[in-house]
Amino acid sequence: MPVIKLTDEVIETFICPPEKKHLEVFDEVLKGFYVDVLPSGRITYRIRYWQNSKKCLQSIGNARTMLVSEARNLALSSMQEIKQKNLLIKVSPDHLGVKLDSFLLEQYLPYIRSYKRSWKSDVSMINTHITPKLGRLVMCKVTAFDITNFIETMKHKNLAPGTINRALVLLRYAYKLAERWQEPGVNSSAWVSIKQLKVDNRIERYLTPDQSASLLQAMKGSLNTQLVYIMAFLIYTGARKREVLEIKWGDINFDQSSWKISKNKSNKVRHVPLSEGALEILSAIREKSTGTHCGVSIEQNDFIFVNPSTGKPYSSFFYSWNTARVKAGMPELRVHDLRHSFASFLVNAGRSIYEVKELLGHADIKTTSRYAHLSQESLKAAVSAVPKFSINDG
Repeated sequence: MPVIKLTDEVIETFICPPEKKHLEVFDEVLKGFYVDVLPSGRITYRIRYWQNSKKCLQSIGNARTMLVSEARNLALSSMQEIKQKNLLIKVSPDHLGVKLDSFLLEQYLPYIRSYKRSWKSDVSMINTHITPKLGRLVMCKVTAFDITNFIETMKHKNLAPGTINRALVLLRYAYKLAERWQEPGVNSSAWVSIKQLKVDNRIERYLTPDQSASLLQAMKGSLNTQLVYIMAFLIYTGARKREVLEIKWGDINFDQSSWKISKNKSNKVRHVPLSEGALEILSAIREKSTGTHCGVSIEQNDFIFVNPSTGKPYSSFFYSWNTARVKAGMPELRVHDLRHSFASFLVNAGRSIYEVKELLGHADIKTTSRYAHLSQESLKAAVSAVPKFSINDG
């Protein structure tokens, strides 16, 4: 009695062996649902159940004219009607549908891999957190209690709220896809009462101008001769690390002093104006990028910040970065804090939060607000704008 996942394509290949009167192939998604293949070529959808200790069969429809998804839904409805009539059904409720791990690995991942650049993060999330706790559960049987228990398990592992929320987003989307693809019995009602965890990861670490100068000074003696240029360019532009590491000479318009960023987090092309400081860095690299500097010339390599060991962009520079930040007395500083510092420099200089939003490439002004940390000096100057009034008598 073969058991496989029935699909329209698979059913088209079924042929009854000459030595048999008929061939039964059962569905692994919905237990009790199967197709009956006759020597004549006729294929019929059926369900099998037990009533009063007798095996019973019920035909659902002709497999030559009905899609398997339609037949599976009709089969599930028939099984539920039989159960409601207090008949003894062989099919266990725990098997009325696809298991979560099967759906995620066989349907969800192949789908998101076709368009999502960070699909490998989903693979890691599924294998590390979701499958061990929820994987063997049937999707249509997952309850709000199961999800709440899953959240508490992740909390017990001291996982960050942001990590837990990403798992919930993945699961919620998986259920929406299952509904869209008409997986039997699947609905997202269990998710109605599930709320995202509050995340307070606002970054308070940013550099003052003096600290920025000290950091860059600490990099001048680095064995990584490109490090000081990379970090200075990050400070001058507020760009993300990967955006800077993958920048090419063809992305720079020196006549308009702008940088075209095509590959970024939002997948939207944006044009970033370059300050005098940023342009000076590019000019300095351009002057030095002749002959054998970094192993290649500009004509041989389109990338601006080239790893001399590989002739390609850096995949990582943690060792040289860690050495420099420790030397500068800032061991907790992160590369992303330079982006935060860029925003703070602008806000403290009186630039509007909307200008900062455009320069950082944020889609939502709420995201930019995280970076708007005014210095105490700016706040003191702000309150001084209130006129002074005389309240003394006389």
